[in-house]
Amino acid sequence: MADVSITATSKPRAAASGQASSEAAPTAGEPYFDLIELLFFAYRDFVGDPDEVLAKLGFGRAHHRVLHFVNRNPGMKVADLLDILKITKQSLGRVLKQLIDEGYVVQKEGARDRRQRLLYVSPAGEALAMKLAALQTARISRVLAELGPGGREAARRFLAGMIEAEDRDHVLRLIARADSLVERERASARDDNP
Repeated sequence: MADVSITATSKPRAAASGQASSEAAPTAGEPYFDLIELLFFAYRDFVGDPDEVLAKLGFGRAHHRVLHFVNRNPGMKVADLLDILKITKQSLGRVLKQLIDEGYVVQKEGARDRRQRLLYVSPAGEALAMKLAALQTARISRVLAELGPGGREAARRFLAGMIEAEDRDHVLRLIARADSLVERERASARDDNP
């Protein structure tokens, strides 16, 4: 039996069914160039807004990542940050030293194990992390408003699906834990200021 082939005059199945041709799955082995390139450009613009702020301070994207995760996970161990960022100890050491020296991150000894180095943002570090998050949130909010109801959940499912399966649950727990910390802080602030 001969293989079925599509000729130049054939319409892709998605187009014939009324879907936009960009929804058509590539043929076997053909890359999803449109999505690959959209991810490249989306990431470029997503980090571009914070890059401008960071450049004025002499910082880069590695500084942004460290500030972000330390701000979201106060008291995190250096080892945990290394695991999240998947960078070498030397690379983190350079970035962390600069953030500490310039007063954006504070390092403390662990209460139970003095060898542990626990990381916290200073008030200046928190302000910078929140400024950068606000820039990225504005971009995300604009897009989610365009997508309409269910857009945020669809985006979460897509992005979670892009994470390696063996790491996905760990990442989702990390996010949920940080969200829980933020919510507890908000509740405490509301209780303190009735």
